[in-house]
Amino acid sequence: MEALCSIDVQFADEISTLLKPPPPREVQVYFDHLITTSECRGLKVKQNGEHGKGVYADVDFKEGGLVLKDQMLAGIQHSSNKIDCLVCSFCFCFIGFIELQIGRKLYLQDLGVSANNECDRQTFSHAPDEICQMDSSDSEDHSYGEDPKSLGECASSSSNCCSLPKEIVESLMNGELVLPYSKQFALPAVISCPGGCREAYYCSQLCAQADWDLFHSLLCTGEGSNSLNREALVKFIQHANETNDIFLLAAKVISFTILKYRKLKSTKLIEQGKCINTCDLSLLLEAWKPVSMGHKRRWWDCIALPDDVDCCDEAAFRMQIKELAFTSLQLLKAAIFDKECEPLFSLEIYGHIIGMFELNNLDLVVASPVEDYFLYIDDLPQSEKREAERITSRVLDALGDDYSVCCQGTAFFPIQSCMNHSCHPNARAFKRDGDRDGQATIIAVQPISMGEEVTISYIDENLPFEERQALLADYGFRCRCSKCLEEEP
Repeated sequence: MEALCSIDVQFADEISTLLKPPPPREVQVYFDHLITTSECRGLKVKQNGEHGKGVYADVDFKEGGLVLKDQMLAGIQHSSNKIDCLVCSFCFCFIGFIELQIGRKLYLQDLGVSANNECDRQTFSHAPDEICQMDSSDSEDHSYGEDPKSLGECASSSSNCCSLPKEIVESLMNGELVLPYSKQFALPAVISCPGGCREAYYCSQLCAQADWDLFHSLLCTGEGSNSLNREALVKFIQHANETNDIFLLAAKVISFTILKYRKLKSTKLIEQGKCINTCDLSLLLEAWKPVSMGHKRRWWDCIALPDDVDCCDEAAFRMQIKELAFTSLQLLKAAIFDKECEPLFSLEIYGHIIGMFELNNLDLVVASPVEDYFLYIDDLPQSEKREAERITSRVLDALGDDYSVCCQGTAFFPIQSCMNHSCHPNARAFKRDGDRDGQATIIAVQPISMGEEVTISYIDENLPFEERQALLADYGFRCRCSKCLEEEP
């Protein structure tokens, strides 16, 4: 494998420059600008020699108060979650309507789709065109006109839940069957991908265009894609879904950098009036800047050793991870390679991008409106509840215990990633009732005074001392917070 990493050898100097930490002043300017343009401005990112960067309060925060809403640099919905939740591919809010969310999930479950082994493109290739393109906003409410018996009797299935007749499932998806009170939970209409793929859907034209400009134009498998090779791209996506969907996030970062580089070069061409078909390293560094700010190590060096891998097999395990990354990279290179951005396709860069996710990523979680809907039905006055449940109880039975699955994914958040760990943190990631998109929401769990560092816990802080230290060792440090110093034997 080493002999095949020719890009790493050919562009060793450029790769070293890309991976070199930015100058302190550049880091400060970057994060000051981010905070100025964010929803929460009472913070300051400071550089600390001992812990790298840290986030500090610029104002006093009350317990329970909002500390930060951080927009992600890049994020993905887990492949295994796409059957359960239809969300905007850019901001990750739920889209469509309640009936579509329910009907789509039941439809795909009935197909027997294995989310871990099939990409969304394959999933939707079996589904009717209407599955993600209906808007029930103008539909009449047929919910009370339907005979409850038409919803079918409960029948045993492999998932131990009750199935609905196919025609009922399809009428939910296409908006013909409107569930009682579902209008109380209006969602944005579904907007299709500008490139025509059936993988990405959006809540608005604004999100669709933003995703296209920043990431998706190179990663779209539709006819309008700007990728180098769509068939190769499909193979890359399939490999990621079968192995580790973190590769999809790495692809978004590389796509982001390439597209930003092209935009910067286009601007320079207009200003200078000449075209140079070689890599402009200064422009590549500028395009790479948002990624350069994240703390990085090679993925195969920093990934936690699984419990079922013996310590004596650690070297072999880490080599397997490196080889897996190399295979993924070759597939991605065949799909979106750009000669002027060739250093981005080195194994060293790819490994450091994924390692940045391993060390910094936060779970992307968005609560499901389907759960809210059924809770609303359950809280209705008894007579109204009884009437509504003539319809909804059979639907709920068909969904089974997983009716309330939220949108789940992973994302890199620039400001949140600068927050240091404490086993006695003063803040935590927490989604409030009104937080219905993929932004990171950080809440104070105790009063935080101006000038005090804002800390979160990277692990379960309620674990015993030795277990906490073992888990934190994977992040490359030994915790010396007040709680650890007090509990240390």
